[in-house]
Amino acid sequence: MLDAKTKQKSAILTNAMTVDVEDYFQVSAFENRFPKDVWSILPTRVDYNTREILELFNQQGVKATFFILGWVAEKFPALIDEIVKEKHEIASHGYWHQRVNLLTPAEFKKDVLNSKQLLEDLSGLPVKGYRAPTYSINFQTQWALAILEECGFIYSSSIYPIKHDLYGWPSAPRFSFTSTPGGLIEIPISTVQWAGCNIPCGGGGYFRLFPYAFSRWAISHLNKKEGKPSIFYFHPWEIDPNQPKQTNLSVKTKFRHYHNLSFMKNKITKLLEEFKWGTIDNVFLRTTNYEAKQQYSIS
Repeated sequence: MLDAKTKQKSAILTNAMTVDVEDYFQVSAFENRFPKDVWSILPTRVDYNTREILELFNQQGVKATFFILGWVAEKFPALIDEIVKEKHEIASHGYWHQRVNLLTPAEFKKDVLNSKQLLEDLSGLPVKGYRAPTYSINFQTQWALAILEECGFIYSSSIYPIKHDLYGWPSAPRFSFTSTPGGLIEIPISTVQWAGCNIPCGGGGYFRLFPYAFSRWAISHLNKKEGKPSIFYFHPWEIDPNQPKQTNLSVKTKFRHYHNLSFMKNKITKLLEEFKWGTIDNVFLRTTNYEAKQQYSIS
């Protein structure tokens, strides 16, 4: 006999849960404060926090896609073993967490190839997916999609179809589409539409900022009204209110990075309990949810 909550879950679509595996000092807002040549001497939190997430997923019976930085994978290979052991999907977040707009095409290709090869060597599995740091594939950097296809990726989840001062491509499709002639699938982060604008509901800082009731409504709307799966993301540092606090930050940066960290784990737990979740591979590539059959001309 199914309980009420299980019945509710079974009545809606399976959504894609994703984790961007990077440490607190690797976020783009801190890139000038913590250049990559000092990362090795900083206190790390990503291994512990990611294992906390794995335990949380295990308790709820959830499988997810982990977009992992190459630097993290090389430093913590046992973490990759644990993610694979728990049957989650391994995907790439690049090697150095460098935004695409700060790289040449040759530099971008080297970064993604290095990360892909390392993750495949450590996991023993093919790496199908990529997510650009800070969602930095947009109209100006769409050349990166062809390089991802050339490097052997099947899908990307690197576009956020919203307006933002650091990222965003508001005119991009809201739902999965074929982004290159060869068939690379792009799976944008979830939004809902209101008054002609795309409102972000795919996780991260917006999830910490907005009341939980909004996220519940938005995902339910996508599932029930639009008939689409949601794709959600968060970072290991977002469940860690005890991470080393940085000083002399701008008000905006301080708010974005630290706001509501202490509530994040409980909010994630609610989300896991109330909706069905799976990996990107299972939700978008192996089910009828995937409808990106024709190339979309984005501009």
